[in-house]
Amino acid sequence: MADVLTDGATLDFEIEMPLVIVGGGACGLVAGLAAISQGIDAVVLERDETPRGSTFMSSGFIPAAATRFQKAAGVDDTPEQMADDIQNKNGHQSDPAIVEALTQASGEVIEWLADEHKIPFELVEGFLYPGHSRLRMHCTPRRTGEELMACLLNAAEHAGLPILTEARVTTLHVDEERRVRGLSYQRRDGTTEQIGCTNLLLACNGYGGNQDLIGQHIPQMEGALYYGHEGNQGDAVIWGQALQASLKDMGSYQGHGSLAWPHQTLISWAVMMQGGIQLNLQGQRFSNEHGGYSEQAAKVKAQPEGIAFNVFDTRIHEQCLQFEDYRNAHAAGAVKIFDTLEDLADGLEMPRSEVLKTFSEIHSLSEQDRTDRFGRQFSAEQQLVPPYHVIRVTGALFHTQGGLEIRTDGRVLDAEGDPLPNLFAAGGAARGVSGAGDNGYLSGNGLLSAVVMGALAGRAAAARLD
Repeated sequence: MADVLTDGATLDFEIEMPLVIVGGGACGLVAGLAAISQGIDAVVLERDETPRGSTFMSSGFIPAAATRFQKAAGVDDTPEQMADDIQNKNGHQSDPAIVEALTQASGEVIEWLADEHKIPFELVEGFLYPGHSRLRMHCTPRRTGEELMACLLNAAEHAGLPILTEARVTTLHVDEERRVRGLSYQRRDGTTEQIGCTNLLLACNGYGGNQDLIGQHIPQMEGALYYGHEGNQGDAVIWGQALQASLKDMGSYQGHGSLAWPHQTLISWAVMMQGGIQLNLQGQRFSNEHGGYSEQAAKVKAQPEGIAFNVFDTRIHEQCLQFEDYRNAHAAGAVKIFDTLEDLADGLEMPRSEVLKTFSEIHSLSEQDRTDRFGRQFSAEQQLVPPYHVIRVTGALFHTQGGLEIRTDGRVLDAEGDPLPNLFAAGGAARGVSGAGDNGYLSGNGLLSAVVMGALAGRAAAARLD
């Protein structure tokens, strides 16, 4: 249980570090790399045997503007355009200063990780994710969060960043001025150890795994499948509340409307953006599939039995084979193939008449280049043709986007808007840039906050120790 004790001034910590980072996902690792690049000693405390975090379960795509990877591909992008895309998606509900800080630093951080730490980034080409006006997703070659984590762990090893695993932080020890003097953490065998700190950076993500907090702040996703790290129990929020920190956008989250079921493998939204559709058990479409995949989670969850079917064709199938997660789903038998619409309807136990009616409407819209009742425009170039590929999916909660209010340097603010003495936060532990609900999430916002704000907060925490 996360706890805060006001005994920090009376404790004698045997070990003291200039910077302690809680959480060994992408955010914590990047923050640590940023700190030690400034010549500051830092240590990462990670609860698991092997650092994974939510990054491990993601696609590993990081949005960034004006990178050399974009320029090499002929993509003209600017931080200002990226900021506009983020704010347009969230209805201008995010802190504009944070959005500006992240977008302005995004390209530099990606190139720093590539150059100094040998992260083999490349630009994702071929399609735009919903809300993005430019190709700006950067990833490692296999296009998985698992590979991104492996690359960051390799970078940490080469840089000499110490990572203490199987160290679950339970308690912050603070003084009367709310300065964190040290932490207690529990080892695998149940013993408790302590470490002192000059600065503390929380990179322990959000509260997606805490059903009580989900019910309190995101009731529409209560009981939904949680496809995130089980360690995301809201420790940062609980500690922050005890320190009278300000919390913002607690109803914001990233969901996903395309998790293969029962295989529980993420299916890229590229399926939809390249022309795919979603049908419910009644053979009907129920939304604009070219909207965001985050808000689609609740829409899929609201369908009969909480499931939908991704329907696409061979053209899309071949394009999606570039994604390892898709290849894994295909190898596991998640992709079913039907030669005709009648076979599709019978195989999925849908009414033939409804399936044929749905596709007839799509065909008509495609020929006339018209927009449907949900706001989606169909083009003849993306019209689906047999054989039809189908994946059964459900909607899931991936991670929360609300949290501790921070400045542009990652300093945590209290309810009066003043920074706490030595507490920093980044990634899912902090307020993100997705606004207040589920429809403000722009693809990549999570890793943007984790990686770029992780770097900014790590540098800032190090600078305060000079």
